[in-house]
Amino acid sequence: MKAAVVNEWGNAPVYADHPEPEPGDGTVVATVEASALTNITRGIVSGKHYASKAIQLPAIPGVDGVVRFDDGRRAYAGALTRYGMMAERTLANPNAVVELPDGIDSVTAAAIPNPGTSAWMSLEHAAAVSPGDHVLVLGATGVTGSIAVQLAKSVFGAGRVVVAGRDATRLQWLRDTAGADDAIALGREDLGARVAALHAERPFDAVLDYLWGEPAEQVLTALTSQLAAYHATRFVQIGAMAGPTMTLAAGVLRSTAITMSGVGIGSVPPDVLARIRTEALPRLFAMVASGDLQLRTQARPLADVERVWTAAEPSGTRVVLTP
Repeated sequence: MKAAVVNEWGNAPVYADHPEPEPGDGTVVATVEASALTNITRGIVSGKHYASKAIQLPAIPGVDGVVRFDDGRRAYAGALTRYGMMAERTLANPNAVVELPDGIDSVTAAAIPNPGTSAWMSLEHAAAVSPGDHVLVLGATGVTGSIAVQLAKSVFGAGRVVVAGRDATRLQWLRDTAGADDAIALGREDLGARVAALHAERPFDAVLDYLWGEPAEQVLTALTSQLAAYHATRFVQIGAMAGPTMTLAAGVLRSTAITMSGVGIGSVPPDVLARIRTEALPRLFAMVASGDLQLRTQARPLADVERVWTAAEPSGTRVVLTP
């Protein structure tokens, strides 16, 4: 069969022939219809991700995707093994998948689980967003940030959502369509000053950070700058698009009631992960199918994997590979 094949960590996958997967341990061979090119998939292939060590090379990337079984059932399945989803066929356990509603196409269905469940876990579990909360989404113009903004409003009832990002067009879309109440244009406005002013006006209850680096440092410092009264702010770290490290004065965490946590593999309890999969994921599929949740996708043929792997992803758009 044809597949994207990783022969060496750190190199882009190549489109090549690969032996057919061999079923076992409750899995069967299923036909792949679509698999999204996600940050976690890129991270694993880099060889620097903590999940890389669990996979032997050569391997097929693609941590999840949409498959069709021989009986015609179409479902979403995960694949954190050497037989990933970026291939014509893969292995899936028919009893450990989420069947898809008819109203959603396979490309969109492959694209929504990663950003959707990440945003849901961040909002519900880590940030504990409740109705009326004041939320800042740092890096909101990306795929997952955009989903988080929509869910914060429509599902979790946030009272005010402020978005920060670089793409002016996406920032406007977030305000006009996704429900954001205010926007901060990174690179054109003083992030620290805007956050400090907004925090003084109405304290932030939660911050979802998809950037880290200097922007996160500015936000954390701004949260301590003007507010004298006690207020708990839950800072949730999810992505590091602005850099993997930062410098932060120790006094920032001693001078205010900021709590920090992260969302990723290993940071969420198994029972929460199971509930997200069984309850939130079907709801996400239904919301996308009904038009209540919007996600831009770009379908590309699997044969283009090496080219798209190294290309910049369009802002707020998830690239999906189809065999």
